[in-house]
Amino acid sequence: MGRPARIVFAISCLAVTALVAGCGKSGTAIPGEIDVRTLDTGSYPVDRYTYDRNANGSGNALEGMRMAAAVVPSVKIDSSLDISFAALVMADSTDVINYGHLAAAAKPVLDNRGYLTGYAAGGSDRAQVNGNPDPNGTDVTVRVLRFSSADNAKLAARELEDADFNVALNVNQKLSLPDYPDAFSHWRPGVPNIGLAMPHKDFVISLFISRPTASQPDLLSWAKKALDAEVPQLDAFGETPADQIAQLPVDPDRLLARTLVADRDHKTPDQDDFALYPANWLVLVADKMADRVQLVANTGLTEIAIADGNFVFRVRDAQAGKDFAAGMIKTLGENSSAALDKVPDTTCVHRDSDSAPSRCYVGYKQYVAVVDGTSVSDAQSKAAAQYALLANAL
Repeated sequence: MGRPARIVFAISCLAVTALVAGCGKSGTAIPGEIDVRTLDTGSYPVDRYTYDRNANGSGNALEGMRMAAAVVPSVKIDSSLDISFAALVMADSTDVINYGHLAAAAKPVLDNRGYLTGYAAGGSDRAQVNGNPDPNGTDVTVRVLRFSSADNAKLAARELEDADFNVALNVNQKLSLPDYPDAFSHWRPGVPNIGLAMPHKDFVISLFISRPTASQPDLLSWAKKALDAEVPQLDAFGETPADQIAQLPVDPDRLLARTLVADRDHKTPDQDDFALYPANWLVLVADKMADRVQLVANTGLTEIAIADGNFVFRVRDAQAGKDFAAGMIKTLGENSSAALDKVPDTTCVHRDSDSAPSRCYVGYKQYVAVVDGTSVSDAQSKAAAQYALLANAL
């Protein structure tokens, strides 16, 4: 087992280019608020809307998004691991192999043992060097894999470990953790990383940890530290019963319906472009995780919607929304740009992006929306439409 490339995944994290188009305008004036019918919303659809609740075969993807709450941020494993390098849904066994970087030999195990869905995230104490891990850094990847039963998870953990171990059968050595007797682990002497698989209820916790130097006691101590943090995180997660995953609703609280899109037709769950995530996701994708942990706690963030590159965050209340927007601007290092007079509670900023250099944060009650634009005027037009949509959606 050598030091592989990190999980390959482009974390959008408020950095994707928003689309342009759409239709419609509606609404009535509410005392104390502007009449949104006076806003120029272009052709964006801004009337109250509800998406089809039927998952249409995407239940595993929806549960995988929910499982972002089941994976501990690396900064809670060790405070030095503050930089995210991966966060992704693994909705089927192919995703686990292609993006989760388990050995190809693991796929039959996943398929035969009733793999349902999963989530993986990783963090480091050092930024990448030319897109690759810094060899002097510490990297921890946590994968949480859901199976159809606890019995299948137990079998899968052993078989996944065997499949990975057998890739280099003559040089790998099995290891054990006294505090976690159910964990299966191994390393290759002289190589500074360790792999581990441990069943826990109907899940398998799969770890991959890299350190600057090859020390078996050191690697085992880091594996224990990771499990000490991950097990309670997983215990706190309320998984959907396996026989109900297919019936998961797409947008149960209509948060996606409050998110600006160019076209509402043909929307299906997609982890990058039409998704609902728990608050923990915002930490898992951050370059400064500790700051995000504090921001999430201070503002009572509960859920995040992503659609067409735009975002809506649900926080505790209107004041928390203002604090959330200010906190995001600060942690992302964004710079204020032209004010937007006609749209209340909106802050526009300039950001370091060739495709979408302008962004606006739009507050409305307990919601904060984020829209990106190719120019200041583009972002401001979207902000007006987004505000109208939030007002109309109540």
